[in-house]
Amino acid sequence: MSPLVLIILYVADLPRARAFYDAAFGWPRSVDVPVYCEYAPGPGVRVGLMPQGNTRHFLGDELGARKPADGCPRAELYVHVPDLTASVNRLVALGATCTSPPARRDWGDEAAYFVDPDGYVLAVARPAP
Repeated sequence: MSPLVLIILYVADLPRARAFYDAAFGWPRSVDVPVYCEYAPGPGVRVGLMPQGNTRHFLGDELGARKPADGCPRAELYVHVPDLTASVNRLVALGATCTSPPARRDWGDEAAYFVDPDGYVLAVARPAP
């Protein structure tokens, strides 16, 4: 059995973030409650979205109140996608800010980098031909 990898992104607006990630990737949801949403993009991997305001009880008042724009620790979500061009176009249409267009990277993938509506780094990639 492979280990579970869970990446949780703290978001300013859960309904907006849920709509963004639903439209961007169409992953099945494994948890969907008013205070948290979690996706199951593949075996052993989960991506969760949690409202920033709900983090104070486990991050403390100071860090729990901070947002990415305030210097809160950032996260990068790196996703292999079946159609890089379609994924890039979808992210642009959804309002993600492209910081680096698709290009072959040193590690062998072709990848494009974006910033999502909450300020997190989002990369979509495919193995380079």
